[in-house]
Amino acid sequence: MLYHPTSAVSRTPTSVGLAFDPVAFATNEAGVPRLKGWWIPAATDARYGRFTVLYLHSQTGNLGDAVDDLATLHKIGVNILAFDYRGYGQSQFVHPSEASWHEDAEWALHYLTATRHVPADTIILNGKALGANLAIEVAAAHPDLAGVVLESPLESPVNAVFNDPRARLVPAHLLVRDRFNADQAGNILLIPSLWLMAEPGSSKATSQSRHPAGYDRITAQKMIVWLKPSPSPNQPSADAYTRWLDDLPSRPGAP
Repeated sequence: MLYHPTSAVSRTPTSVGLAFDPVAFATNEAGVPRLKGWWIPAATDARYGRFTVLYLHSQTGNLGDAVDDLATLHKIGVNILAFDYRGYGQSQFVHPSEASWHEDAEWALHYLTATRHVPADTIILNGKALGANLAIEVAAAHPDLAGVVLESPLESPVNAVFNDPRARLVPAHLLVRDRFNADQAGNILLIPSLWLMAEPGSSKATSQSRHPAGYDRITAQKMIVWLKPSPSPNQPSADAYTRWLDDLPSRPGAP
């Protein structure tokens, strides 16, 4: 009811003309990788080539469904590591959960810093939908990262479970441990955040009258952008992304 994985990856970055390297990491005791994904390097003259985005996709589909979003990030000029959670795509099969997603994200961070030797203070977490809920929780635990981008995080995501009629047949609130609590994560977030929110069909004033869960609790640098429907839907978010990158604070020793 909350996770909707698919295993067949129907598109790769090649579908949109991007060069990439397949990657596999987080090996188990037998040396078999648990996670598979893509490394998409920035162009040699990319404006933001010093940054690496760790992309956390949504709860639906797999990496193949994120190719267009990855192409937009590449046009901005960053390096990208994107991977499938366990239970998605070609990664190891397990039943997805908040705990397994957290572990997968931590493994991906470790792969970047320990294997690819990417400095932590140049890594940006970028999550979409439920992946955004995951991103803010992981970001709250890593004040050494450069920042976090949240694309349309879900409001009270586990309500998809608790509001389902089938949940009345079992003690769902006791059995379901997943919460994805953005409010709690916002309390302790110490790195800059960018919130990209789709503007609802009502007026702009209405859409901005209520911030997403967790936003108001953040005391660190933050920016929220309400995105109107556009003939080129990815362009407004790309423009906001570049403005936010330009405003990221320089850390000691950063280029």
